[in-house]
Amino acid sequence: MSSVNLVVMVVGLLVLAQQSFQMSLRNPVAETNNCKIDFTRLGLVLTSDTNEKALQDSGLFTPDAETPYVDIAGRRFHIGTLNARYIVYVKIGGNSVNAAIAVQILLNRFRIQGIIHFGSAGSLDKESIVPGDVSVPLAVAFTGAWNWKKFGSAEGKLNFGEFNYPVNGENLLASVDYDTVKLFSKGHSPQDVFWFPSTTSWYSAATQVLQDLELRQCYHGVCLPSKPKIVFGTNGSSSDSYIKNKAYGDFLHKVFNVSTADQESAAVAWTSLSNEKPFIVIRGASNVAGGASSVSQLSYLASYNAFLAAAKFIESIPTPRLACE
Repeated sequence: MSSVNLVVMVVGLLVLAQQSFQMSLRNPVAETNNCKIDFTRLGLVLTSDTNEKALQDSGLFTPDAETPYVDIAGRRFHIGTLNARYIVYVKIGGNSVNAAIAVQILLNRFRIQGIIHFGSAGSLDKESIVPGDVSVPLAVAFTGAWNWKKFGSAEGKLNFGEFNYPVNGENLLASVDYDTVKLFSKGHSPQDVFWFPSTTSWYSAATQVLQDLELRQCYHGVCLPSKPKIVFGTNGSSSDSYIKNKAYGDFLHKVFNVSTADQESAAVAWTSLSNEKPFIVIRGASNVAGGASSVSQLSYLASYNAFLAAAKFIESIPTPRLACE
């Protein structure tokens, strides 16, 4: 074979490889050629093993008989129906980076109509949200981007000296201001944002669909002291910090008027907005910041009640039928 022919053949192979790679990035149909994957569905995003157990225990999810799941980048994307609605669900594994990566893969590799995110959260406002209750926040703030001030400089929002014990005063940790983050989206200049509002139409629908939903009060002999409820109209906070400290929880509630804290919601919202997809966040309160640690039964009830709300909301969203049915 001449050197010219060899060069032509190598170039041709590189072009084919590039095309195949680009197809693979767009959709797993490039790998499976299955119309049940290349189809518009709802994306259900959950955070933990407890969340997944709640979903599986409900008996509402039916895996697809031919392609029940697809493994991508170490994550398993489950394909099937929930309340007769076509969905793909993925367990994101906790923390904002994992959440953003999982949601972006979900949106890149499947045709997703919108994102429903459910999980557990800590209550920062025990007067309105107690363990077992479900919060559907109007918006979620990302409170994990800090501008840490020099000692002696102008004070930020979080002044550590105010939390000295037993007497307030100066503190070498100085203070912190909360930064905005960049939101990138198609056709728009990057925006500096702190709050990620839920999609208005979806939130409005949720207030109607979920208002009379019966939540679970007992699990394996442990019962909540009062009937659990769904709470609308609050805001949530999200960062990579797991908040057990009552003083910091009280600070977040007072300064930002947030009622729950978790580690993933802002990242899910952030990625959904960047891809111009509707989304809603549904979080079950499993504990109160600064309170006693949640026992496993209460943690499960928080997950199960959040799942019940997510499943009821999914049932209200029409999805098209499969092209291959």
